[in-house]
Amino acid sequence: MQKLIINGGNRLNGEITVQGAKNAVLPILAASILCKGDIMLHNCPRLSDLYSAMRILSSLGCSAGFDGGSTLCVNTDGLSSCDIPDRLMREMRSSIFFLGALVGRTGDCRISLPGGCDIGQRPIDIHISALRKMGVTVTEQHGEIECRCEKKLKGAKISLSFPSVGATENIILAAVLAEGRTEITNAAREPEIIWLADFLNLCGADIKGAGGGTITINGKKELHGCEFTIMPDRIAAATYLACTACTGGEIILKECNPRHLDSVLSVFEQLGCNVGCTENMICFGAKYPLHSIDIIRTMVYPGFPTDCQAFVMSAACIAQGTTVFVENIFENRYRHAEELRRMGANIRAEGKVAVVEGVKKLYGAKVSAPDLRGGAGLVAAALCAEGTTEISGLNYIDRGYEEIENVLASVGADIKRI
Repeated sequence: MQKLIINGGNRLNGEITVQGAKNAVLPILAASILCKGDIMLHNCPRLSDLYSAMRILSSLGCSAGFDGGSTLCVNTDGLSSCDIPDRLMREMRSSIFFLGALVGRTGDCRISLPGGCDIGQRPIDIHISALRKMGVTVTEQHGEIECRCEKKLKGAKISLSFPSVGATENIILAAVLAEGRTEITNAAREPEIIWLADFLNLCGADIKGAGGGTITINGKKELHGCEFTIMPDRIAAATYLACTACTGGEIILKECNPRHLDSVLSVFEQLGCNVGCTENMICFGAKYPLHSIDIIRTMVYPGFPTDCQAFVMSAACIAQGTTVFVENIFENRYRHAEELRRMGANIRAEGKVAVVEGVKKLYGAKVSAPDLRGGAGLVAAALCAEGTTEISGLNYIDRGYEEIENVLASVGADIKRI
């Protein structure tokens, strides 16, 4: 079993080039099923979730492989199956995107319920309801889902009860080859949705309004391949800012998009950090002591992201005063709090609320990552803890961070993987 060994106390200082976005490349990989011809995706991070998506494509008869660098070459002309094995569906939550893509291309799909981190209920009823409105017959039994549409999918007006990112993206994937016009209202507004729409439009789709509350898709007969660059990962960028805040360091984040991080940068400024931005770079400095924040509420975009809650909590653990977190997206997202308490943090969590009273020091301990972002929070805490921290559960961290130990070591962290 692999572990991270971190000797805390080193200030981070230097430059980090932000990796490509996990949450952008995964739906785009599923979208490749809708396209004829070769696809070249640049700036793809080498993550375990990405390799899981590539295994799904391979199981369907498609090809996907790296060129030796960060460019992923994909061709789905050989699609020969619409069944995704249960073992592959269980590897990651984002496997659900293949539902909309397969139904959109073939009118046929058989999957099981997706896996991923245990951060709370993430039902797919919104996805299923939308597909039914587009003429798809959906049968659910014993955790298996079979979708079939005898004729071509039909465009529909779909109003989401909640601005779900996954449902918005799945509807787009199903609609781009459907007959007629599809309108999604109360759509999610995350930047990754804009990138998915930009990719599909470059392939010949007709999608308007991505990034707003209403998205319209006019169905096309076919799509073609293209060359496309994946956006920078805003959550990875925020993670490295939190690591720097915890150590009182100074870093420059290169090849990132500060506009995607407005709500997060505001929180860091309230913690007492200095933030300066250009179009694609963030200059960031922190010094002790950090300041507590009265309340931080997770919200749908453009609000403060639930994915950033865990590692910002690590910074709050050593801030002067009390910070209250309110988790409005997932009901099981404070599992990292127990591990932080092992390191000396003063956290009381119940239901949606966690109250963090800052302490003077955290201490090294043996802890385990409970999920992807919770694991990143433990890394941030370990960097400022007194002594040595041993973090297990790296299978979660590797789902979203490309060689996190090498990135942090490059800016001064004492960290290694064993």
